[in-house]
Amino acid sequence: GIEFIDSYVFNKAEYIRFNSTVGRYVGYTELGVKNAEAWNKGPQLGQEQAELERFCKPNAALHYRAILDKT
Repeated sequence: GIEFIDSYVFNKAEYIRFNSTVGRYVGYTELGVKNAEAWNKGPQLGQEQAELERFCKPNAALHYRAILDKT
């Protein structure tokens, strides 16, 4: 399967991440947890899921084919 991860970093520390396997945002700092709660209820969650369908899945299929062609 495909796993899409979109990390948000501030001062070299990851504070929030969208993980398509989990299907939602996860916060890693106090601010990240608060943002994750809000973003999981807002339009941001749908935008991340749309990005998985729009960009990741079609490109993954191309990469898989390229790998299989080389074997």
